Amino acid sequence: MATKAEQSWLDAICRLGCCVCIRTGRGETPAEPHHLLDGGRRLGHMWSIPLCPIHHRNGGLNSQWVARHPYRVEFVKRYGPELELLRWTQKRVAELSAA
Repeated sequence: MATKAEQSWLDAICRLGCCVCIRTGRGETPAEPHHLLDGGRRLGHMWSIPLCPIHHRNGGLNSQWVARHPYRVEFVKRYGPELELLRWTQKRVAELSAA
């Protein structure tokens, strides 16, 4: 179960839209949380980035997109490290909260 702060973060990133779609010029698309892992274990809700279903788990691997699950290595090659995507997301959420 998520704490109030965690739920607020999850809501904010889902409202933001897929960080990969935004960064690659596809615009804002509906997103779901992708929890970052360390050694195969989730780091927690605050370590989540917004990904659309295609970039998260349904997109496969082709010239247009790469799904994080199960193509982690290719996903990182194409879109950058997940920690970089998390930092970008944190910055963007903070900017939108301040507006």
